[in-house]
Amino acid sequence: MKLKYSVVIPLKDEEDNVEILISEIEPVMESIGEDWEMICIDDGSTDRTRSILEELAETKSFLKPLFFDKNYGQSSAFDAGFKKAVGEYIITLDGDLQNDPKDIPKLIAKADNADMVCGCRLNRKDTFTKKITSKLANKVRGKICRDNMKDTGCSLKLYRKSCLEKIKLFDGMHRFLPALFKNEGFLVIEVPVNHRHRQHGNSKYNFLNRSFNTIADMLAVRWMRKRRLKYKIKQETL
Repeated sequence: MKLKYSVVIPLKDEEDNVEILISEIEPVMESIGEDWEMICIDDGSTDRTRSILEELAETKSFLKPLFFDKNYGQSSAFDAGFKKAVGEYIITLDGDLQNDPKDIPKLIAKADNADMVCGCRLNRKDTFTKKITSKLANKVRGKICRDNMKDTGCSLKLYRKSCLEKIKLFDGMHRFLPALFKNEGFLVIEVPVNHRHRQHGNSKYNFLNRSFNTIADMLAVRWMRKRRLKYKIKQETL
């Protein structure tokens, strides 16, 4: 069955956040007045995240959880959710409550004029170390990938499903989806969104896995950008 929107959320040890997040997203999506679904991917959680999802799925028909047998990482979680999704548009959020579901309509309002709409966090509610790490990573990424994006680390995004199907993800590459979309000639725009303090749980990322470990990925994206095929057919005969 074809739907208008699929909401895709990767989760890793978010037992204190998952029920709150779903309760926030549901009224926002219902207010839009289109058919939708929510796909939550449990990425090998060791807390009660899985059991909470199973309980919620019994009463919420829109909720379609996926459960990994172990932790595979955020790129794998996104990829599994993207492949299961049947919506014309796919909306992604983090599971830590820092993305504000009330911003979803802002992305949807721009969907007709873009292939990907990215949230740009203007007033970050992170620790000083995380802010510096993110600023450094964004600066390095911008220099290498030349994607002209201010904030690719924000998981609040909207994708046109038909475009997303043309992108092959590799481990760690979810961070560079705007650049990969642009490599394919798709239109990517940013809109300002809210950012909230993390209330429960701990960040799964640190200075090393958000910067140094991604340099090879950035170089790969740059290589793909430079080596993409650019031919045009002047005339075709039958």
